[in-house]
Amino acid sequence: MQVEKAVDTLKADLPTLVEKDISYDIYTKDVYFQDPVNKFKGKINYRIIFWTLRFHGQLFFSDINFDLHGASQTAPDTIVANWTVRGVLRVPWKARIFFNGYSTYKLDKDGLIYEHLDTWDRKPGEILKQFFRKGEDSSQG
Repeated sequence: MQVEKAVDTLKADLPTLVEKDISYDIYTKDVYFQDPVNKFKGKINYRIIFWTLRFHGQLFFSDINFDLHGASQTAPDTIVANWTVRGVLRVPWKARIFFNGYSTYKLDKDGLIYEHLDTWDRKPGEILKQFFRKGEDSSQG
């Protein structure tokens, strides 16, 4: 039942994570997070990364979206969510950002998430290069 709650919570939280805060009751106190540019442990730091994402999303983007394509249990202790980040930077040339990824969540014996690993379909430097292209040139590829 706890795994289903985690899946349902992720399905509800992830599509709006750039607009509002997520629910933290499905994570352990010492949750570990890693993506291609960040690595840390602890629920306080986890909360900070999501706050920072929302803050920078609103500050630097005229439009930013986190599109959740699906979240499901793939093993007794694993949930995988597939997603796309896309947005338009607040620059005169309206540069577009676009990348796909997936999040792997590991659950403890109580069904709480103790590990969240993000994998992106391109390197951070390649994503950064999108910021310097005109909007029409940085299409989805």
